This record gives sequence, C-alpha cells and structure tokens, in this order.
Amino acid sequence: MTKKTLFITGANSGFGLAIGKAAVAAGHTVIGTVRSEASRVRLKELLPSAHAVLHDVTDFDRIAGIAEQVEDEHGPVDVLINNAGYGHEGVLEESPLEEMRRQFDVNVFGAVSVAKAFLPRFRSRRSGFIVNVTSMGGMITLPGIAYYCGSKFALQGISEVMRSEMAPFGVHVTALCPGSFRTDWAGRSMVRTDRSIADYDHLFDPIRQARQEKSGHQLGDPARLAAAVLALIASDNPPPQLLLGSDALKFVSARIERLQDEIEDWKAVTLSTDG
Repeated sequence: MTKKTLFITGANSGFGLAIGKAAVAAGHTVIGTVRSEASRVRLKELLPSAHAVLHDVTDFDRIAGIAEQVEDEHGPVDVLINNAGYGHEGVLEESPLEEMRRQFDVNVFGAVSVAKAFLPRFRSRRSGFIVNVTSMGGMITLPGIAYYCGSKFALQGISEVMRSEMAPFGVHVTALCPGSFRTDWAGRSMVRTDRSIADYDHLFDPIRQARQEKSGHQLGDPARLAAAVLALIASDNPPPQLLLGSDALKFVSARIERLQDEIEDWKAVTLSTDG
C-alpha cells in the first residue's frame, strides 16, 4: 500500500487507537487528536511515533487552524478518520435535552466541523479519503439509545451527501458502521441518564444490565476492525457504508427486510397520494 498520512480524531483509545497502531505498523504517518494533556501523554506512551494534537472536536472554531498547521508541519493529509464520539444511554422521556445537545455536538457537529476543515484541501488536490465512524446504530435502533442512534443516523445521512458531493473531485467518503466491539463504548465512555420513571423498568432495566455485563466481552475485535479500515482506504472503489461485525450484518439485514415488507404492505396507500 502507498504510504499515507492519516488524521484520526479521538486517537488515544478505542477504534482510534487501534487504527493508529495498525497504520503505524503499516508504515503510515499518524496524527491523532486528544482532548487533554493526560491523553496526549498516554498516546505517546502507547504509540510513540504518532503525532498528538490537543483538540476537542466541539471546539469548532479551532479546527481550520489545526488543519492548516498539521499540513504545514507534516505535509498533506491523505485520510481523515472521524472517530471521536461517545454513547449516551437513557430512556427518551427521562433524558434531558442538554444531554442530546452534547451528544450531537460531539458525534455530529464535531465530525462535520473536522470534515469541513479538510474538504477544501482534498477537493483542491483532487484526492483524499474521509471515513466517518457511525455505527450499526446509524442504520437500526434499540430502546434506550435514542440520542446516540439519532446522532449516528444524522452522520450516516450527511456522509452519503458528502460522498456524492465530493465524488467528482476524486475524494472518497465511507461511513464505517461497526457492531459491538471490545472498546470502552459501553463502559467508561458511555454517559448514562439516571432512571426516574418506574413504568420503563420492565423494558429498559434488563437492556441496561445486559449491556453492562456484555461490555468487554463483545465479539468484535478492534484490531481486526483496524485491519479492515486499512484495506478500505487502500480501495479504489470503496462502498458508501461498510458494516463491520456479524451482529451489524444480522441486525441491519433484518431491518432492511422489515422495511421492504412495510413498503410492500403500505404500497397502495403510498401510491394513492399521486395526483
């Protein structure tokens, strides 16, 4: 594979760290964003050859300057991995709107602001690759993660538009849609709204308990995901979205089948509105 320069947000843990390790091992240059000095030190310990940049993706006004500085110091960025994000868990009725705003600020506005900093650079060079890390939760839904699924559905749709807009300039865009992996997503990285309405106990408490018990024991291996990402960015014909994990394949395929059935069941009503 041609050696590339990767800019990875949220590079000190989870998918970001796994992709960074695999990229460095393959001879690529890795520039990773971290949110704190402690995280910068940790990334340096775990991945000494990576270049750490202090940046919170919700600091929208700084990213354009960071992109310029990074390319001045390290040359053109070839691949943007929009990985920074977190999960929110909570029954919709119980969850404050402030938590939804924070979820969208990080998972949607943060990702879009970073992409917009690199889009003009990729467009002018007529090359580049953007990988927006969404989730199988950007294509299916589960009770108790409405804010998370909403944010990932949003990024999924934005990614498809971004792909069509950038295609004429030779820039690839793929939404990465992982299932359950052995990261901290369901552990320390998840924000959980306190329970307050007993009517939801029967529905939601078993889901929360199962998610916590499963954390750290998921089927998905982050190192294998990283290998898949390196194969993806080497492709000349990447897909609009790439499911990763057997659970993602199972749940998304089932949702597509249900959607097809729903469309067929209501087809007559759908067509009845044409004048």
